[in-house]
Amino acid sequence: MNERPRQSFAGLWNISFGFFGIQVGFALQNANMSRIFQTLGSSLDDLPALWVAAPLTGLLVQPIIGHLSDRTWLGRLGRRRPYFLTGAILATLALLVMPLAPQLLFAAVMLWLLDASLNISMEPFRAFVGDMLRKDQHSVGYAVQTAFIGAGAVVGSIFPKLLDHWGVANTAPPGVVPDTVRYAFWFGGAALLLSVLWTVLTTREYSPAQMADFDGVDNDGDHDEPLRLLAERDLTSSLAWIIVGGLVLLAVEALGLKQEVYLLGALMIGYGGASIVAIRAARRGGTSSILGHIVGDFSGMPTLMKRLALVQFFSWSALFIMWINTTPVVAQYAYGTTDAASATYQAAANHVDELFAIYNGVAAIAALTLLPWLSARIGKSRTHIVGLLCGAAGFASFFMIRDPALLRFSEIGIGIAWASILAMPYAILASSLPQRKLGIYMGLFNVFVVVPQLLVATVMGSIMKAWFPNEPIWTMAFAAAVMALAALAMTRVKAVD
Repeated sequence: MNERPRQSFAGLWNISFGFFGIQVGFALQNANMSRIFQTLGSSLDDLPALWVAAPLTGLLVQPIIGHLSDRTWLGRLGRRRPYFLTGAILATLALLVMPLAPQLLFAAVMLWLLDASLNISMEPFRAFVGDMLRKDQHSVGYAVQTAFIGAGAVVGSIFPKLLDHWGVANTAPPGVVPDTVRYAFWFGGAALLLSVLWTVLTTREYSPAQMADFDGVDNDGDHDEPLRLLAERDLTSSLAWIIVGGLVLLAVEALGLKQEVYLLGALMIGYGGASIVAIRAARRGGTSSILGHIVGDFSGMPTLMKRLALVQFFSWSALFIMWINTTPVVAQYAYGTTDAASATYQAAANHVDELFAIYNGVAAIAALTLLPWLSARIGKSRTHIVGLLCGAAGFASFFMIRDPALLRFSEIGIGIAWASILAMPYAILASSLPQRKLGIYMGLFNVFVVVPQLLVATVMGSIMKAWFPNEPIWTMAFAAAVMALAALAMTRVKAVD
């Protein structure tokens, strides 16, 4: 068995540079979609329902792309790179069209396309680092990737405000997206495509034979093991998912919940039904079902991965609350306006772009300096706990600070948490997962990035409507609480350092 060649800094750069453009796209989406939706006439209460497209596409796309990329080999184009390139082209088209949306429904459809395309590109990048690097370089590899994520997010977040500073119009008639946002999205499309092309053209993936030699196993080996294990399962858990989903549907009407909670119940019923189909197909001896492989691998996740999944669930719940609500929170409490068509609101939205740029910039720096230093001294698990607690403190400070300038300090804690969330769980996982399943396991792990976003998008609106109507500041208290729960859950994860 041979070892993978050690990558130089240039090699690490080339492997992860495509993530810079992907994150430019995500940052533009995260910082500006609430602004676009409200510009096109959405109310504050409807924002979570409109945002539901983003996590739903990730939930569907990432496991499928992970499963397919594990089994793909296209010669010189490789295993993961075909998906980078396809997703980048589609995402670029969505970024070009999004700011021209004439109505709310069109913008929601474009968000769906954009997020699906970004997920097609993003998911294989996680496995790509594990494919290309030795185990002793996994931590630095994911740190470099996180630095590019932070840098790309800084550029994507701050670009509309820079355009405003350079004299581009930051206001527009009601129902029209301002020029600052339109030009920023077009710039983001170009940056995304060019950066992904850089990685595609400057890297060459190891062939299946080379991967087998590196790992001492046949990486195209027993792919049907999940199906055999699935065939041994009974239908109890599947039926439980269906029953719980049905109760959620009934609760919408009985408790007066918002209509988007129907989606949550439908997804539970859908998963229960899909698992029944997969189990019955596995019992019949079917081996070609993508559904069967995904359900089988999901039910057979390693214990370490399950515990990290709970941490991801809580931490990404907090992040999604922030992305949806920061603009209305800052506009209402720091700038004193709820009028999305006003110049004051647009100024608040630009300040949010700056805040998002700060936390991403902090993340880029922390990924290459603070996190390696901490993990070398206290270990990966404790480092992640520290990072998550910093994020909880940052969210809690939003609840108390009303000065827009002082909110910049809140972003320091959030930036440290963001760096840790992007690097530590993947560094812990990459060295413990079987290489031939790295794509599907990374895709399934990202389900626990997506599911909390769906819960926030479907449930948070009902909570706010019932208990805190027209008071979005309370969403930051929820974010602080669930980030603290993530730190508590992390105490059960014992990483090998």
